[in-house]
Amino acid sequence: MLAGDPRRPRKGAVAEVPLEAGLVLETADEGFCGAVTGWDKSTVTLEDRHGATRVFDLAPAAFLLDGAVVTAVRPAAAAPSGPLRSASGSIAVRGARARVARESRIYVEGAHDAELVEKVWGHDLRVEGVAVEFLEGVDRLPEIVAEFAPGPERRLGVLVDHLVPGSKESRIAERVSSPHVLVTGHPFIDVWQAVKPSALGIRAWPEVPRGVPWKEGVLRALGSREEPGEAWRRILGSVRSFTDLEPELLGRVEELIDFVTAPHVVED
Repeated sequence: MLAGDPRRPRKGAVAEVPLEAGLVLETADEGFCGAVTGWDKSTVTLEDRHGATRVFDLAPAAFLLDGAVVTAVRPAAAAPSGPLRSASGSIAVRGARARVARESRIYVEGAHDAELVEKVWGHDLRVEGVAVEFLEGVDRLPEIVAEFAPGPERRLGVLVDHLVPGSKESRIAERVSSPHVLVTGHPFIDVWQAVKPSALGIRAWPEVPRGVPWKEGVLRALGSREEPGEAWRRILGSVRSFTDLEPELLGRVEELIDFVTAPHVVED
């Protein structure tokens, strides 16, 4: 199931439709239907009849118009219309340059975590000037925090995988105590599970027996012959916006961004 997106129609010679505010499109692979409220170089924002907005890539043959597969394109020499949304759902800052990085940082466990955070929250992080780095595991977290030397204007947020009561990760996190450090996390064994199965066209993430490497066990259960790195690229490619992620991850990342960007209050 991870070898390709089973929901996307086959590419062919399809009509190109210029975007315009109010144009009603349906996504070809998910069935989300909404009116165009804005667009940028590579994405379009749709709003459904309930007021929910989502951001989609302007990919070939990605939409339906009156039941026919079309390729939505930016209109020639036209400026984006309406408020644009970033992949995280926040209002995008048009033409924003990356802010000089703050001293505050967000640490995540591994490269996959960092890539997923960048894909969904990259715009927000660049606007705020927050860098994301990965730890390659949490075994040395207390020492890494001490080396970082957190302070009122040098805050550290840490996102941990499998942060559940009694886990190794939770015991390590409990050893970190500082008002300038926030350690939080999601309950999933691996950040792969933070991607909704529906975004991949599967019913659920498989259960993997104890003692079996989780990623390899998942791929075996799904009948995939891909290596974990190759599979991850396809998983990451299926994520278009925050709506493709589980709430347990969304809330924690937003919490970390708020923590490291909150203004420092000087007490009397």
